[in-house]
Amino acid sequence: MKVLLVCAAGMSTSMLMKKMEEYAQANGIDLEINAQSFSDLKNPADAGYECILIGPQIAYQKDKVIKKAQGLPVDVIPMANYGRQNCPAIFEQLNGLLGK
Repeated sequence: MKVLLVCAAGMSTSMLMKKMEEYAQANGIDLEINAQSFSDLKNPADAGYECILIGPQIAYQKDKVIKKAQGLPVDVIPMANYGRQNCPAIFEQLNGLLGK
């Protein structure tokens, strides 16, 4: 799966991205993941992403992300899962978005 994390500046989301990569590798999950700031978000479907997860700190931008998402599924990571870097719960969320 190819996932884009969208956040305000990329600091804490980069840490989550690394945790998710480690979790995916340890659990045999095929994952390509990138983090990008909201201001840099352009044509995510053209880049081959399957879905977009938004950091809770910019949940208020969800409607704007949806417009830029070109039909890709979009959801906000719950604050508790984001803060705890709860990879199992975040992968459940991803599977739900992707209908797996």
